[in-house]
Amino acid sequence: MIAIAPGSALHQDMITWRHWLHQHPELCFEEFKTSDYIASVLESLEIPIHRGLGGTGIVATITGQGSGPSIGLRADIDALPVTELNDIPYKSQHPGKMHACGHDGHSTMLLGAAAYLKQNNQFNGTVHCIFQPAEEGDAGALQMIEEGLFDLFPCQEIYGMHNWPGLEAGQFAVHDSAVMAGVETLNISIHGKGGHAAMPHKTIDPVVISAQIITALQSIVSRNIAPVDSAVISITQVNAGHAHNVIPDTVNMAGTMRYFDPLTRPLVLDRIKTLVEGISASYGATGELTIIPGYPPVINSPEHAAYSANATSAVVGEDKVQRTMPPSMAAEDFAFMLQELPGAYIWIGNGEGEQGGCMLHNAHYDFNDDVAPLGASYWVNLVRQRLT
Repeated sequence: MIAIAPGSALHQDMITWRHWLHQHPELCFEEFKTSDYIASVLESLEIPIHRGLGGTGIVATITGQGSGPSIGLRADIDALPVTELNDIPYKSQHPGKMHACGHDGHSTMLLGAAAYLKQNNQFNGTVHCIFQPAEEGDAGALQMIEEGLFDLFPCQEIYGMHNWPGLEAGQFAVHDSAVMAGVETLNISIHGKGGHAAMPHKTIDPVVISAQIITALQSIVSRNIAPVDSAVISITQVNAGHAHNVIPDTVNMAGTMRYFDPLTRPLVLDRIKTLVEGISASYGATGELTIIPGYPPVINSPEHAAYSANATSAVVGEDKVQRTMPPSMAAEDFAFMLQELPGAYIWIGNGEGEQGGCMLHNAHYDFNDDVAPLGASYWVNLVRQRLT
């Protein structure tokens, strides 16, 4: 059932909300105007709200006509430090900031669902609509949880949704288990002995050592992780030296490690540490690995993934719900919520081609307003099916 029809008055409201949010992007934990705007929309709909969790987070509560369990629906509200290159009427008004991941669309779809459910609350139980800050690297989900999100608003289940460029508009993707990867940030420092580039024999060259380490790291996944499992190690920064004729004392590198199986994490990190320290020592240098914890993997409950598949099928038909798409090595802090509660995280197609298929985090990306009624209708159907 498509609860919110394309072209309807509510769809037009959603477009208005989305374009305002797109024009006023704010970064992690700085979403003050964004939060105010979302709150004003919810208040105009006469939906009770709670503000302040995670600084700028909002929880809007909609009560059904009968008693029953509570479920949580989550959308993220922050933007990225990207300069928008789109030439559109609602282009970002904040230079260097942009909704390049579609969080404006995610918030809009949840607002649309909230508006519909407020007027059509023929369900038994409670819906908590969670508008979460700081998904893009600062773990806003974790901060809301630590500040008492699920103590103040108990839920039996939690659900999230992300738009997916390249997936046809009008389709959804639902995974039974792994959806998105866990991530750790790697910082590696190699301390050698600098000197004149013409006399390398009098130095301990950390640049050469760094090259050996980068090459060796590529063997960790291929020779330690089962071929049917997945992990990624990428070194993305190498910083050393300031002159063409000087071998530096130190090389600093940075990168990322991604994984799905929680058991893979300690194994890979231990192997990285061993190689960094061992290869450095074999050249007479010292190597140090610092790990900056990131997000755990997003792992759906198969049972709750089935609920999501049923709800999306009610909107677009079972044939348009992809059930075998590979998971993504991108990361998502909704993982913290799934560690607290059973639930599911799904993808909604943003479209194919030059516009809808433009990659996330790209300066030309834009959320597809045409799919907003489908996403909001998914939320409505999920609530009606789970809170019968």
